[in-house]
Amino acid sequence: MLKKIIGGVAAALLVIVGLGFVLPDKAHVERSIVVNAPPEKVFALISDFNQWSRWSPWADLDPNAVYEISGSGVGHRMSWTSEDPNVGAGVQTVTAIEPPSRIVTRLEFGDMGKADATMALTPEGDATKVVWSLDSKMRDGVPVWMQPMATYMGFFMDGMVGADYEKGLAKLKAVAEAS
Repeated sequence: MLKKIIGGVAAALLVIVGLGFVLPDKAHVERSIVVNAPPEKVFALISDFNQWSRWSPWADLDPNAVYEISGSGVGHRMSWTSEDPNVGAGVQTVTAIEPPSRIVTRLEFGDMGKADATMALTPEGDATKVVWSLDSKMRDGVPVWMQPMATYMGFFMDGMVGADYEKGLAKLKAVAEAS
């Protein structure tokens, strides 16, 4: 009887791990807000990493985080390191930029994976609709032994990142409308 239970548990674990290698690993998170400011004003805040500390949802999490910013336009880069696990370490690099309507960045989190983030701006009268999205292949850049867990984490990305995007967009709106 005990052998059957152990065998059943082992078989179930094997199936769960195996599914982690074959289930879809794409994750998409998207949030939007309307900012009462022209696209050029909003774009100036999102296209320059030197401005991100004014509105980023992660900027306040660790005042001791170390940031390095270099370049401009395509190739503009921001790297950070933090002892706070909610901030961690990573690199964000601009891969496409279309002033004043769109910026795409590549996020790299070491063994934790990679993702692409897009901020798209659409004029709406005197206001601007800002859509912030994240797309990731959850196994991309992750060591093989962690890939099943990364796949399953993809199912929770909207809940994990969505609230941060909402907070960041609200701060972006406040900063753009105040200045």
